[in-house]
Amino acid sequence: REPALAAAGDGVAAPAPPAPAANPPEQPDAQAAQSAALGTGDGRGRSLLLPRVALTVLLVTAGLHLATVVTRGIAASRAPWGDMYEFLLSTTLIGVVAWLFMVVRYPAWRHMSLYVSLATLLLLGAALLLHTPVEPLVPALDSAWFIIHVAAAALASGIFLIGFVTAAMYLVRSGYERGSRRFPYPLGVKVPAAETVERLTFRLTAFAFPIWTFAVIAGAIWAEASWGRYWAWDPKEVWAFISWVLYAGYLHARATPSVKRTTAAWLAIIGFLTILMNLFGVNYFFESLHSYA
Repeated sequence: REPALAAAGDGVAAPAPPAPAANPPEQPDAQAAQSAALGTGDGRGRSLLLPRVALTVLLVTAGLHLATVVTRGIAASRAPWGDMYEFLLSTTLIGVVAWLFMVVRYPAWRHMSLYVSLATLLLLGAALLLHTPVEPLVPALDSAWFIIHVAAAALASGIFLIGFVTAAMYLVRSGYERGSRRFPYPLGVKVPAAETVERLTFRLTAFAFPIWTFAVIAGAIWAEASWGRYWAWDPKEVWAFISWVLYAGYLHARATPSVKRTTAAWLAIIGFLTILMNLFGVNYFFESLHSYA
């Protein structure tokens, strides 16, 4: 407060005039507001640059991945799905392309590209270990059903791969939101909200499940045309059916309000592990009519 003089003769203090405000805050102009929104000028621009560079690198490597699959098919003069090496190349390519499509449409998901790339890299590393020279198809695969059945299986597996990653990151993010700070829960700090990631897992699985169902049916029809029976409980057929049951269980659990979302997410994760078992384990540890792969 500042002292005020009393008026002469009345003993009443006269109100002091209002003091001018010192250094009033300035209103940001349109350019400053735009700069703040873009994160420039305060260091945040650099934090936005790294995800863009990473996404660009992912786009370039996806193009190289596509060139690898195409040139392999040209060299073999057929669809590049004749062995485990070629199937892994195609499956991971489908997964990466599907993820890039979603990231372009929903940029907020780009932080999960690291985990999608990591899962893809691990499978590509396995593919390099399984590399084989280009060879013609074995007689059992020389059929129009080869393209129908294997293409559907590769498409569904590639999308299930992304669903596997999002289901795992949902568990990480939900644990982080509950306050868990032990590894791996801090990895969820930049992942979208757990509810958003969970919905993404459901959409991916709901999209891929009918394709996987068609692949199983097409395989049975192909088996009848080649071997004279639709189903013989071959290990490859059994594990394909186990995967189908687990993903059907996931969709049922997801639609049941009394089932926890974390339980459903675990079903999606285990479902993809059975697909990997069908791809690697059956070919190496079981006697199967599909061992030529």
